[in-house]
Amino acid sequence: MPDLSRSQLVVYAAIAVAVLLIGVRAVRQEAGDVAAVAAGGAPGGFSLRSGGGPDAVVDVAGAVRRPGVYRLPAGARVVDAIARAGGPTDRAMPAGINRAARVVDGQQVVVPERGPGGVAAVAGSAVEDGPIGLGGATVEQLETIDGIGPVTAAKIVEFRDEHGGLASIDQLDQVSGIGPATMESLRERLQP
Repeated sequence: MPDLSRSQLVVYAAIAVAVLLIGVRAVRQEAGDVAAVAAGGAPGGFSLRSGGGPDAVVDVAGAVRRPGVYRLPAGARVVDAIARAGGPTDRAMPAGINRAARVVDGQQVVVPERGPGGVAAVAGSAVEDGPIGLGGATVEQLETIDGIGPVTAAKIVEFRDEHGGLASIDQLDQVSGIGPATMESLRERLQP
């Protein structure tokens, strides 16, 4: 084997170190990809959304610190929307809504406020002629609509909560007891 000069040894050593570093980085990247896939993500540092589909834009109103319209990731829950709006105020009655329901694009989340005697008082609920937000409508509010009694109102709230909210009033035709005439009343008094 020929004798190598000191400068040649330094060059070969630098190449060996570079190859070693590239190899270590490749092994770490592969281990990271395996861990990301195991955690439900995707290789290469990207992550997949657990809810699938596009983001949801929701209107958060009522007894929250910063009411407004917020964009939430797919699969977000009502509790996430409330948190994005700064959380409930001291007068909030969050037990008055289903905080575990998934939010739907275009939904209005209304956090009720405690009224006198601890009874929930939803902002704007005294106005019977204005539209009612379907996303946070209470049984009592739904009962103010022509053709809706306590049983049907309860079925609507149950249907909404089971489906994580409703994107359209037309989805209510799947609730038993709601016919064409009732659907017209719902379209006049509800907003998505």
